[in-house]
Amino acid sequence: MYMESKKVSKAFTLTEMMIAMVMICIAAVGILDYQYHSAKHQRLAQTQITASRTAQLLLEDWKSTGGSTAYNPANLQLGFSSSSVPTGFTMGESVGGILNNCVYTVTINNVPMVIVLGFNNIEEDAVSGTTLRQLTAMVRWKQGQAIGSGGNTLCPSPVILTTYVRLDG
Repeated sequence: MYMESKKVSKAFTLTEMMIAMVMICIAAVGILDYQYHSAKHQRLAQTQITASRTAQLLLEDWKSTGGSTAYNPANLQLGFSSSSVPTGFTMGESVGGILNNCVYTVTINNVPMVIVLGFNNIEEDAVSGTTLRQLTAMVRWKQGQAIGSGGNTLCPSPVILTTYVRLDG
């Protein structure tokens, strides 16, 4: 009796190898894309934190002067510079006046930031001679530079912080 033996191949075919390579490439591209976007969002979050801390620093320092209309962040000698407010620029109705009619700029972590400080006398008490003044800091930054892709458009959603100070007459 003669039996035919079948050879069982334990190797992969070229088609199976090509399919496996395509699947690995798709997975690698997906991982790289995820890493790129997570790094981009991390840089944006870091810029937002820096903008918030900058606004908080300025508000606390301004508040320590009693909300003086003569306050100037350039006196801190931390790299703040000032320029006049562009024509037609407003911070909104609730803010009132723009401090010194200036826009302040500073570059932190290679990201240029634009800061506008505003104040508004909310309420005055003639009997006690006190005034409640609202102090507001609005910080915007160059969006493209914050995420490392260049570009000079300002971010669509600035950081806006507000505090209050009591002025004694």
